[in-house]
Amino acid sequence: MAIITLLRHAPLPLKYQKRYIGHSDINIDLSLTEFSFLDEIKKRDYDLIFSSDLKRCTQTLDLLGLSYKKDKRLREVEFKEEFELKNFEEIEKTDIFDKKYLDSFLAWHGFLCKESFTKFQSRVAEFLKELPKNKDILICSHGGTIKMINSILTKEDYCLTPFSLKYLEKVDINIT
Repeated sequence: MAIITLLRHAPLPLKYQKRYIGHSDINIDLSLTEFSFLDEIKKRDYDLIFSSDLKRCTQTLDLLGLSYKKDKRLREVEFKEEFELKNFEEIEKTDIFDKKYLDSFLAWHGFLCKESFTKFQSRVAEFLKELPKNKDILICSHGGTIKMINSILTKEDYCLTPFSLKYLEKVDINIT
């Protein structure tokens, strides 16, 4: 049996938190980083380590002094340009916002995201299919991508599960 450890990147500066940060390449904020969270990961011996190619993930793994392979498929979902870096309140005030988009997860995704849900799911699934089944693997990525990985590996419905990780939080998933 192997284990995939999913790690959410270190915190962003406060002005970027609780915003839709998709493909924007933002540095982590070291002053907000709780380094003790990293100790358990440092102690583990992973066979393979992968990271989103965005700085918030690579900088997190650099803090750990780990060697890793970057993969664009581990990026967060791509939001529409007009919503990138905005919070919900700002989006709610736009002329194109309509409460009907809140009726379902997929309606909200379609309104907010440039990348379709199916395309997002496919690119993450493609990455996972390439992973060896007998290795302990660490993946540093983003909240939405980690939720998608968890959904695919555990066969839970992405739209229905409340699964989420805080900054620098991790979860281990046993794979057989």
